[in-house]
Amino acid sequence: MSDLSRDSDRILSEGRALVRDNREGGRHRRAVSIGEGSARVRRKNWTKRLTYFVGAVFTILVAGSVAGLVLDGIGFVGVMAIALAVVVAAAVFSNYPKVKVPKRSDINRGDVKQMVSRTELWLEAQRPALPPPAVNLVDQIGVQLDSLGYQLEGLDQNHPKAREIRSLVGEQLPEMVDSYRKIPAHLRTEKRAGATPDEQLTGSLTKISGEIDSITRQLAEGSLDDLAIKHRFLEYKFGEGAETSPQLEHKS
Repeated sequence: MSDLSRDSDRILSEGRALVRDNREGGRHRRAVSIGEGSARVRRKNWTKRLTYFVGAVFTILVAGSVAGLVLDGIGFVGVMAIALAVVVAAAVFSNYPKVKVPKRSDINRGDVKQMVSRTELWLEAQRPALPPPAVNLVDQIGVQLDSLGYQLEGLDQNHPKAREIRSLVGEQLPEMVDSYRKIPAHLRTEKRAGATPDEQLTGSLTKISGEIDSITRQLAEGSLDDLAIKHRFLEYKFGEGAETSPQLEHKS
């Protein structure tokens, strides 16, 4: 039984290493989230996978221990069977359950804040099919969508800016990426109307990035003004006001 315990510790250690490597995208690649929203979804997914894996390993070890007690030891073959079962569990739960990427038709549903989060996750899944300059812009847009999401807290769904965001982020951005992906790979570098599809995509993403930044700044104006007013009030009360306030006299 002591041999089984030592082997179990080794198996658990190897299993944890395998899960960690797969969680980071494998030994040869790392998955990169384009924003905090998609990163949060992936962290929740990996927490669920790790929970399933730990449960599976616990079940395997309990079954092995029971078999060892009943059979008075499981021998080398039994230990190897346990090791194989743990490796299989690690392989399964490093890929299952997968992150659910929103369908294109489901992006522009719900409130505008949820729509922005879905777009971020969907856009992240499109990165492998995009040219390098566009990938860099997608990463930039992911960060911008995070900032935009913070500004959408409590925003009326019928507000003009909410409708503008829904059109830009929920319709125009996905439609443009979809249109690019439908073009055969060998035609994406051929010039048409003065620019290649790669260049057209990059240019369009640049414009969308600029629009997202502009909308975010406009939505933040109220908070910026409010902060400035509070700053001036505190400056008056504890700055200049403090200098003109009467001083207490020290009585001997």
